[in-house]
Amino acid sequence: MQVSIETTSGLERRLTVNLPAEVVDKEVDKRLQQAAKNVRVNGFRKGKVPLKVVRQRFGSGVREEVLGEVMSRSFYEAVQKEQVKPAGSPSIEAKQTAPGENLEYVATFEVYPEVELVDLTEVSVERPVAEVSDKDVENMIEVLRQQQATWKDTKRKAQKGDRVTIDFVGRKDGEEFSGGSAEGQQLVLGSGQMVPGFEDGIVGMKPGDEKDVDVVFPEDYQSEELRGAEATFTIKVTASEKPELPELSEEFIRGYGVEEGGEDKFREEVRSNMERELKNAASNKIKTQVMDQLCDKHQVEVPAALIAGEVETLRGQMVQQFGGQIKAEDAKGMLPDTMFEEQAKRRVVLGLVVGEIIKQNDIAVDADRVKAKVEELASTYQEPQEVVEYYYNNRELLSGVESVVLEDQVVDFVLDTAKVEDVNSSYDEVIKPQQRA
Repeated sequence: MQVSIETTSGLERRLTVNLPAEVVDKEVDKRLQQAAKNVRVNGFRKGKVPLKVVRQRFGSGVREEVLGEVMSRSFYEAVQKEQVKPAGSPSIEAKQTAPGENLEYVATFEVYPEVELVDLTEVSVERPVAEVSDKDVENMIEVLRQQQATWKDTKRKAQKGDRVTIDFVGRKDGEEFSGGSAEGQQLVLGSGQMVPGFEDGIVGMKPGDEKDVDVVFPEDYQSEELRGAEATFTIKVTASEKPELPELSEEFIRGYGVEEGGEDKFREEVRSNMERELKNAASNKIKTQVMDQLCDKHQVEVPAALIAGEVETLRGQMVQQFGGQIKAEDAKGMLPDTMFEEQAKRRVVLGLVVGEIIKQNDIAVDADRVKAKVEELASTYQEPQEVVEYYYNNRELLSGVESVVLEDQVVDFVLDTAKVEDVNSSYDEVIKPQQRA
């Protein structure tokens, strides 16, 4: 096998492979001889069909099949010989395939880039430090009670937290606009469901009241024509309800899985869940900071094939989130590549950088940490041991946990070198989702 390789541009390589004619011809003859023993052709008994007839009938198709297999196999032998690592599948163009002549083809592909790691002391992280206070527990219990609230009609002036039923009409420059009107819509005041100013304008209104409320749409509003626009909503309250919160009764407590121990045990469980949530949130915020900086501080030329693969993965995930509302064949048209390209590129860069850190520092997944992570995931189920066994009997699930743990180990490795500043925080500050800059 003769191989030559050239760099066409950036990460793109062009590989030319030349194989002796006998490599293909011998394999074609072998398969045709095997076929002659089994094929049925009118006028001949099974196993008695002359090779010449078999070649006339099936030779072209068999040769195409062999050519494909030989080119695929020899390509990967060639890249190993040339010590290059393809990123994605190659585009193969056959140049010479005639029987009796050497096989020649050209494979064009991208290679993985060289990743030069920056000095990890350049990474700086704010590590949130917080505890679950008694007040935090009380606030959480209040939230749980609000989630189980019932609603009672009231004639008093509406307050934040009340649920109102409203009719409204929105106008911009005196003209009604699309999507700006509704009848019989229920709205919990203070929920932030509507544009800023809308809900505040309803506070103090009673059933039967009607008034105009002026608002300004946010600059990032989903409808482009309304971004930053001033509008007036004519709002009529047709009904108003106040929430009635349940007592911390045995029935209420049992609804959260606490069968014994009463209120004290319930508070203990609430605190335990909050502490677990706090620990995970703090860990995720640290991890996000580390990963964002690893991505931003490394200038890496990214293979287009890897970005395309990530785009497909992200699109597939979004289709799943829609619960089958988008058909697979319609996904690309409704969810174009441009929606995912930036995120896909970041994921590829991060994967390359993290992979290089693992490679250069011989980081191997810690089996004990994997076991601890699986047990943590299982602890939220009624039969945790069964869940643990299920993970260890499912290679795909366990691989997912191992990937997360390996990433955590990389984060710990980076933190050993990075500048880390502890920042005293509240429970709510840590739990609040982190917004990427």
